[in-house]
Amino acid sequence: MSASPRLPEPEGLREAFWALRQRPGGTAGGPADAYADGPATLHADPDGLLVGHDEIVAALAARPTPGAPVPLGAAHVQTIDTDHALVVSVTAPARGGRGQRTELWARTDEGWRVTAVHATPPPPALDTRVWRVVGDPLVAGAATGPLAGETLAVKDLYALAGHRRSAGNPAWLERAPVEKEHAAVVASLLDAGADAVGITRTDELAWSLAGANHHHGTPPNPAAPGRLPGGSSNGSASAVALGHVSIGLGTDTGGSIRVPASYQGLYGIRTTHAAVPRDGLLPLAPSYDTVGWLTRDADLLARVGEVLLPPRTTRGSAEIVLCRGLLAEADPEVAAVVEGWADRVGMVVREPFDAGLLPAWRQAWSTLQAHEAWQAHGRWLERHLDDLGPDVRGRVEAAAALTPDDVRRATAVTATARRRVLELVGDRVLVLPAAATVAPRLGVDPAEVARVREATLRLTCLAGLAGLPAVTVPGRTTSGLPAGVCLLAAPGRDHDLLDLVRRDR
Repeated sequence: MSASPRLPEPEGLREAFWALRQRPGGTAGGPADAYADGPATLHADPDGLLVGHDEIVAALAARPTPGAPVPLGAAHVQTIDTDHALVVSVTAPARGGRGQRTELWARTDEGWRVTAVHATPPPPALDTRVWRVVGDPLVAGAATGPLAGETLAVKDLYALAGHRRSAGNPAWLERAPVEKEHAAVVASLLDAGADAVGITRTDELAWSLAGANHHHGTPPNPAAPGRLPGGSSNGSASAVALGHVSIGLGTDTGGSIRVPASYQGLYGIRTTHAAVPRDGLLPLAPSYDTVGWLTRDADLLARVGEVLLPPRTTRGSAEIVLCRGLLAEADPEVAAVVEGWADRVGMVVREPFDAGLLPAWRQAWSTLQAHEAWQAHGRWLERHLDDLGPDVRGRVEAAAALTPDDVRRATAVTATARRRVLELVGDRVLVLPAAATVAPRLGVDPAEVARVREATLRLTCLAGLAGLPAVTVPGRTTSGLPAGVCLLAAPGRDHDLLDLVRRDR
């Protein structure tokens, strides 16, 4: 550890630095007492920037437990004054490669503490939290076309010729056949000139909204470091948010485009049910499964729609409808984002809505989703319960226990709900939260994740019940966290929603 030739090394810094290096992981990335207390402390790494002592400690505590101390290749000190110093070190992990850490240290009443860290680990060959297979590209698109120059991430439910599908589960992948042809939507995007970069992770069987895969870990959320990315199109969403690709192909059954778009500050569309062919798509619940995609800007979202969606046949009103009962289902900071967007766009009509209907509608929707998932995959699932993550296994076991009476009752409720939702939307645009909350923190209690999931499904099930298109527009809360605004319209009005968002950008 060498010091700057201009000023002597501050007393006690060397001992504090090396004491920290001997802790598990050998970094300033875990112990609460390594960081200076207060809201101005910083930690930056490839997963994003964390601000404030409490935010840093909570986020890093949720990461995998570090192993042995990471060896250093070199460490250099640049003294600022007797109480402050900059330390730049080279890390040499046992797995190979070289990383760097830049740490700003300050002498406090509690001793030397880190006030800012910028950590750069050795770059991985492949971030397996995001990608299962990747290429340069994996499949090249046509040389010319409306999407030439764009890059595509393919959710691991779509067939890609020459590759297998895992549905987010290693046991499924083990027995999966090699696909002989592309899924219809993948073929269309390739024909339009987009290059498929790779196959992205998904929550198991696409049966989740959180974005934490039990087998492969949690993809990063660069828009909200230390928080969940949203699922089940989590890999495709993170690939777009990280800048790995420009288009993330996903699916939306109960919110799997809308939730990751909301959590990660992206544009996203769930298309009208059956408007885009689902040939070559592994189903979860065919009555609700839809094709969707995510982008970082509204124009590209619409350009992909021009390739995949059928031609426009009707136009509706641009009148915006807000329902206090729906807004109240979301946290106040999220509801404020939605109201702010609607007020800015204008042409707002406020109407009542009995939110007391939502729990029964959500339950009926979930019952039919579970029934269809069991019909589609029950044979495999009953032999592989032990191969599932605990959250998905719980849903599978509940699906297996459904009775014909449960399904009949749910069918009756959903028929009524569909009529009511179509009446509410009419030929207008219904605006509501894309998710009930901002992205939960990594490592949050499972009961809280379940509460958030339930609250969000009460909102997202509306599109599924009525087969509606839904476009998510990114927004920010007053605390700076992403929160999505969801626009719903009558079936077939996908282009109208895309045009509305394109004009508003």
